[in-house]
Amino acid sequence: AMANTLEEWYASVPTVTRMYLTLTFAVTVGCALELISPLNVYFNSKLIFQEYELWRLVTNFFFFGSLGVDFVFHMFFLSRYCRMLEEGSFQGRSCDFFYMLLFGGTLLTAFAPFVNVQFLGTSLTFMMVYVWGRRNAATQMSFLGLFNFTAPYLPWVLLIFSTLIGSQPITDALGMIAGHAYYFLKDVYPEMTGREPLKTPAIVCALFGTRQRLVDTDGVQTRAARRARRDAGAAVEGAAGAPRDLNE
Repeated sequence: AMANTLEEWYASVPTVTRMYLTLTFAVTVGCALELISPLNVYFNSKLIFQEYELWRLVTNFFFFGSLGVDFVFHMFFLSRYCRMLEEGSFQGRSCDFFYMLLFGGTLLTAFAPFVNVQFLGTSLTFMMVYVWGRRNAATQMSFLGLFNFTAPYLPWVLLIFSTLIGSQPITDALGMIAGHAYYFLKDVYPEMTGREPLKTPAIVCALFGTRQRLVDTDGVQTRAARRARRDAGAAVEGAAGAPRDLNE
């Protein structure tokens, strides 16, 4: 029965989220079972650009450390926020969601040689959390029941928490920078100028069997809906009920 439930859950996960979770699980478990070595998947600009080990550009995003509490924690956040984005503001637009991850991954890869980060999966997860928080600005949250805040502050709360428990804050901060770059170029800049610099290319749409939109009506509608929600949230702040807990 449990196998059926797991299978149903896996089948219900949207395309890009399922693909990322599967690859992450496969690489991390493969390293734990010593089928592959972390030394063969980590980001190393010298090996990539001088030895042409180009797979490292991609594989470093799928390793989340040894199997343990930290891995479970990251998988929880990855599955939760990756899925909520793909089923929320990217609903029916998996190609646009994939392009967001491609943009984020490219930006993080450009930063990596300068900050001595070998695995960028955590940063990419943080990027998703940042974008989700910005697009769900009125959502009330609570941290371990200690204090309440709205969703845009979630990355900052997690950044402070991970620093307090001794994690590297730079990986989280990189994700927030990439997330803000995407949010600005996709949600803010088009409203200011009417131009859409991050329009998903036709070739990416073709990978998902969808056509490139001549007019990005979805984006316009999404932004209009977000503005309406923001206005409504401001008008009835505090009336939405009990805050959501991070552990829900």
